[in-house]
This record gives sequence, C-alpha cells and structure tokens, in this order.
Amino acid sequence: MALDRPGAPLRAMELPRPEPGPGQVRLKVLACGVCRTDLHIVDGDLPFPGGPLVPGHEIVGEVEAIGPGVKSFRPGQRAGAPWLGWTCGRCAYCREGMENLCDEARFTGYTLPGGYAEEIAVDARYCFPIGGPWSAQEAAPLLCAGLIGYRSLRMAGEGRRLGLYGFGAAAHILIQIAVFQGREVYAFTRPGDAARQEFARRLGAVWAGGSDEPPPRALDAAILFAPAGELVPSALRAVRKGGRVVCGGIHMSDIPSFPYSILWEERSVCSVANLTRQDGLDFFAAAERVPVRAETCAYPLLEANRALEDLRRGRVRGAAVLIP
Repeated sequence: MALDRPGAPLRAMELPRPEPGPGQVRLKVLACGVCRTDLHIVDGDLPFPGGPLVPGHEIVGEVEAIGPGVKSFRPGQRAGAPWLGWTCGRCAYCREGMENLCDEARFTGYTLPGGYAEEIAVDARYCFPIGGPWSAQEAAPLLCAGLIGYRSLRMAGEGRRLGLYGFGAAAHILIQIAVFQGREVYAFTRPGDAARQEFARRLGAVWAGGSDEPPPRALDAAILFAPAGELVPSALRAVRKGGRVVCGGIHMSDIPSFPYSILWEERSVCSVANLTRQDGLDFFAAAERVPVRAETCAYPLLEANRALEDLRRGRVRGAAVLIP
C-alpha cells in the first residue's frame, strides 16, 4: 500500500520484489503495526519526502533471504524492523551514542520503504530478533509504541507517580512496565471516554480521568503521547516542583503560551526523538520479563485506509495491526 501525496488515500500497487543488498535481509512481512506517525505522514503533518511512499515501521517478519556480509540472522528467523532504519555512524551524535539524533538518519516507512507490504528489504544492523511469548500480531506494536514509550519512560526519570496523557498504543504497553517497576500510574484520556479509562484501570492505573481534570496527587513526571500541544500546560500544572513533562510524539500541535509560574520551581519540558538500537535491546528484555501483552485489532493489509481512519477517529483500543 503506497502513498502518492499527502491527504490522498493509500493505494495498492505492484512493486519489484526487493532483493537484499550487502548488509540487508529480506523479510516476509507477517504483521505491521499502524502508528500515529504513519497518520502524520499520510495527513501531511510531516514533510513529504516524495512518492510513492510505502508507510509502516512496526514490522515483524520472517527472514527469507540474506545479503552479503550478514551474520546476525538466518533464514526462517523472526525479525523486527523499527522506525530507525539507518544512521551514518560518522557524525558527532553517532560517535557519542546518540544515533537517534544522527544528521543523516533514514527512517523505515518514511525515507526508506516500509512494512505496508508483503516483503521488504532492510538493513540487518537495525533489526531486532523477535523471540518472546508474542505472536507476530502481538509483537508488531512493540517495535514503535513500545520502544518510544520505553525511551520516554527513561527520560521521565525514576519518579514514583507517573502521568500518561493519551491512552493508546504506547501508553497501554508502557503502563505494564511502569506498574511492574512499582510506579503509580495516572491515566489521562479524552474527556468522557469512560471505556478507555476503565481499560487503563484494568491495566493497573491507580486513577484514570479526562485530560481536562487534575490528578488527585501531584505527579513526579508526565509523558504526553497525545499530539495535542494544549496538554503541555495541563501537564506542567499536574507535576510537582522539579517534575518533568516528556513529549513522546514526533509531531505535536502548537503549544499555547502559558504563565511562567507553572514552569518555575525547576519543572522542565523535553521531547523524545526516535530511538537507539540499545533502547530496543533493553526494551525487549524488559518486556519479556513483565511480560508485556499488547492488545491489538487486526486489519487485512488492503484495508490500511480503514485502519488509519479508525486511528484518526480514536476508534482503536490498544494498537491496530495490518496482516498481509
């Protein structure tokens, strides 16, 4: 399924079979998660790199063919391809362990071909072996919703009381790790969304309410997964002195002006950009210990447009996954 231009529906198209080059593997796609970043690409919120563009970066596949020089995978093995698909290895960020900020980074399903497809060739260095207790459908959302959620949690610090704004794919995975770590989780949903609030409580939230409500206690940190800039001042008001607000999305609407008084007393706001391969290794080890269980809703690959629309309208509980 490919995108010709922002705002247009995806269309089915035939492309040449991808042949793995040096350092690459070809995956038979078993499942590909539908991420809000895909929606931002389709809707034109992110700069369009040109089409036809095949979205999708939460890919679980079976290794079908191996290019020259690959030693880390074997045919028949399950592998996962995430958002970060290539880095230069030369810039200051790469040399200092911050490959997520690489000046020349390439991204699966955006500047590289993505997983809304039957097969894909990917750089083996940026893939993860997928073991664990998960089916391909269950594992797919872990490749971005899980990874970005985990990096966001690290950036939030060690505080006990954690707020999650936007209770979708990332938050419903992250809450399981946070509860396992002994944290108190406070879930914020769209106002009046009783079903999603009950879902959060079932996964261990000590409190769940609308994003227009203050939590019953001051939070140590808050993570925003909802791409709504107006939630940043709300989250700042919800955290204690010295608290941190982490913006976990690749795109967010403009943050409105707010009084300095809600930032004062050493509160801070920061963003999360992409991920590193080490994030992936650490996350999958933690997810297997919990073990994390992703709630998914499956769609046939040819119904990718319906999956994106359901995500846009807030009709997906957990994570949407495409099955070729």
